[in-house]
Amino acid sequence: MKDIHEVLRRKQAKYAQLGRQIELLQQAVEKLREVAPLLAENDEEDSAILTDVEEPSAAAAAAAASASAAHPSAGKPTVRPVAQRWP
Repeated sequence: MKDIHEVLRRKQAKYAQLGRQIELLQQAVEKLREVAPLLAENDEEDSAILTDVEEPSAAAAAAAASASAAHPSAGKPTVRPVAQRWP
């Protein structure tokens, strides 16, 4: 049989540890709330820059089209025969 005082001591230590963790998480939430508006402003600017970069040029699109025309099987998945199963 376990000593009730030892079990109680362990439970109290665990409770105190969880209390410290909750306090640290609350502090982190407060800091993130301060920084979130700044990140939102940067996110809008970054997304505008990314859309400019991600748009393919006409030359790149033409090169891709000619490459796929030269190798018609390049864009198609390989089909493998499936063996029949017997019950």
